[in-house]
Amino acid sequence: MGYRLGINLGFAANRFVEPEEWTRIVREELGLNYVQFVADLLNPFLPGDYIESQLERVNDCIKTYDLKVESIFTSTYSRNNLLMHPDEQARMIWFDWYKKLLDIGAALDARSAGSHFGILTVKSNDTPDEREFIIEEGVKGWQALSYYASELGYSELLIEPMSIPREMAYTIKETKDLLDRVNANSAIPMKLCLDIGHAPHPDERDPYEWIKELSSVSPIIHIQQTELNKSNHWPFTEKYNAIGIIDAKRVVETAMENGCEDALFALEISHREHWDTDGLVVSDLKESVDYWRQYIKE
Repeated sequence: MGYRLGINLGFAANRFVEPEEWTRIVREELGLNYVQFVADLLNPFLPGDYIESQLERVNDCIKTYDLKVESIFTSTYSRNNLLMHPDEQARMIWFDWYKKLLDIGAALDARSAGSHFGILTVKSNDTPDEREFIIEEGVKGWQALSYYASELGYSELLIEPMSIPREMAYTIKETKDLLDRVNANSAIPMKLCLDIGHAPHPDERDPYEWIKELSSVSPIIHIQQTELNKSNHWPFTEKYNAIGIIDAKRVVETAMENGCEDALFALEISHREHWDTDGLVVSDLKESVDYWRQYIKE
């Protein structure tokens, strides 16, 4: 399919939750075809009959605006312990939550789904035996989910490299090792949703090294403008491009040179609920799309 430009729908959470609104904005104002749906817009914890009615409404809007839901992702729910909660009952609750998330994505015809791997508590992370046990529980949980996802027709599961050791995938090597560990017994491949603004480890802050090493296994790449040593999720506006370290041309060229043949470059831009910025969301996204359209034309 080549390279495609799209957007993570986190920008719509609490602002444009109406399906009629976010689909209109994505198509008519941003001129995009592809989206990454997020749990913030339809939480699997909600009652089943409500989810079904909302899915019907979302699918109608997607059809109206001719959009494609490429994947479904957890968004802010990535900050929970999920399948690495120290309590077994909690892990099972989150496992069932993920299954419902996969059901939602399948109903939207998504081909991939994921989140970050999970997050250890400080106690679990600081206790070597407990750390390894919980990580293994996370591995087993994702492997089990892969079989469920396969039955629903997904082509891959995704994890997002994060920031600190207890969040997992915080170095290039650990990310590769984690993928190997899950894929040793997985019904469909586990791959990455690489965020080029993360580059979290102090010795690995260059985002282009992450693109070089991991873009070939990243069917979705989150794009954000940021400074070195931070993950600001700024828009790609003239103001922020002047001080940010992410250059779209270099990103695309680096990915192409290192085996990334098929990827959705999904804008993941965050605006805090602030008097000075809340009204700029759509215009900032428009400018960001215009910037990236110079290099990803479809």
